[in-house]
Amino acid sequence: MASLDERLHALIRHAYQAAPAVRARFQQAGLTPDDVRTVADLDRVPVMPKDEVVRLQQANPPFGGLLAVPLSQVRHVFMSPGPIYEPDAGDDTTILDMAVLALQRSGLRAGDVVLNCLSYHLVPAGMLVDRALVAMGCVAVPGGVGNTDLQLQIMRDLGVTGYVGTPSFLHSLIKRAEERGLPWREAFRLRVAVVTAEPLPPSLRQALVETYGLAVGNAYATAELGILALNTAGGLAMQLLPLPIVQVVAPDTGQSVGPGEAGEVVVTSLDPAYPLIRLGTGDLAVNVDPAPGQSRQEERSLILVGRSGEAVKVRGMFVHPNQLRFAVAQVAPGAAVQGVVDRVEHHDRFTVRVALADPAQAVPPLAAAIGEAVRQACRVRADQVEFVAADAIPAGAPGIVDQRRWD
Repeated sequence: MASLDERLHALIRHAYQAAPAVRARFQQAGLTPDDVRTVADLDRVPVMPKDEVVRLQQANPPFGGLLAVPLSQVRHVFMSPGPIYEPDAGDDTTILDMAVLALQRSGLRAGDVVLNCLSYHLVPAGMLVDRALVAMGCVAVPGGVGNTDLQLQIMRDLGVTGYVGTPSFLHSLIKRAEERGLPWREAFRLRVAVVTAEPLPPSLRQALVETYGLAVGNAYATAELGILALNTAGGLAMQLLPLPIVQVVAPDTGQSVGPGEAGEVVVTSLDPAYPLIRLGTGDLAVNVDPAPGQSRQEERSLILVGRSGEAVKVRGMFVHPNQLRFAVAQVAPGAAVQGVVDRVEHHDRFTVRVALADPAQAVPPLAAAIGEAVRQACRVRADQVEFVAADAIPAGAPGIVDQRRWD
């Protein structure tokens, strides 16, 4: 079997030949494929921020010169906020293999009936987990997002033993069951919860484990690259999975940071169809390395500490200020807009603040229209649309303000 360095070098050579955008990046950096023969050599390649992927795709749709196979080989196309189109040609099983590994390490096993409450709509999360569950021999129930009462009925009727989804929606299911007088441990057979797409507060994890008797896997994932790390024991550290190649680098230099230092999470996939080389996730993390220079990737961990870019994850979906501006401009041209996200009882609350060019237009029907435009553009529901004075959103104000605390 080829070593990781050999696989990486083969991927680099293929991507350089087949993906014009990859070749251009290397040429601009004065590099050839032979300059990147090992994982350590990746530090020589400039980081590619997600915003750069958006720019490339807008300039050269649909995939910005990053696709390294003919379009006819693509089986699925997903879309992440940006928008970023993500092709799946099925040539590489790494993402699926890592999803299976994460679900198994969380406690799921063949024969489990698993309610999958990740979205199947445009984003790849729901379908990826579905495929992984089937590959494991589980029964996958494609619940998707929402419909709390129906999901509870499904859980009881089918004897659901596993859950995959956001922690806040699992909390909603539990609380709704209790409101209906259903004692959780007696009425439901759920024993394993794999949560992802948003932070898991320590207080909620403790309740899931101690009060509701669940084994909890907390997965760190990205839309483009699948599950990267997993925590099953509590605490802050997320143990890296063996693949894809994950680095923590200094945002200003792109060079790997040392143990205990913080930097941006940068990932290189091994997918020959869509080779993402040194993709900057925008996530900031502390690098936890027990044996610098000697440890394997799966022996290292990350402690996530925040975001380096403007996008903010709300109820499991990244929302970018540009999406908000686009949405509001459809129904209120010239308005200034700002998103504010905070937490109420373990749930995100998303407020859209709007400063209208004409304050006389601040009426409930316009607020409803703005809310619907935001839902359509960002795929996240605004809990409130609040009209504010023009000076409340001055020029240069952040597009999204994150006021959440994860106590």
